[in-house]
Amino acid sequence: MKTTFEAMMLIKLALPLGIALILAGCQAPADSSFSHIPPHTAPVAVCGSGEVMMQTTLWFGLKRASGAPVSLNEWQQFVADEVTPRFNNDYVIYDGKAQGENRKALVIVHQPDVPGSETINALRERYKARFDQQSVMRVDGLVCVAV
Repeated sequence: MKTTFEAMMLIKLALPLGIALILAGCQAPADSSFSHIPPHTAPVAVCGSGEVMMQTTLWFGLKRASGAPVSLNEWQQFVADEVTPRFNNDYVIYDGKAQGENRKALVIVHQPDVPGSETINALRERYKARFDQQSVMRVDGLVCVAV
């Protein structure tokens, strides 16, 4: 009788352990390609409709480092000289405020590629140089675009 009892206890202990080991083998290994996404690469996304595009919003400050404001005429001239030639009116501009300061937001929807990114960064550099700015904030996000 003791042998049967010991066999039953062994089965009760071994069965859950065996199932756990089997299930551990079913787990997919971690995909190391997502642990570090190299800079300037477009992530993969799936759209239910339309195509994957990048939406970039640039936030422009309207006050120079000296405290002097960037006037509406200066802003409009910058848009005419620098923004429109690069993006052919395929952009939207709206007014914003951050910490009590006026800002302009420029939204551009473009291909998620290196040339588009470089064009946007060149625009940021032109604004900083022209209006004595330390930075122009850039926010990127993948979007699905259908027309």
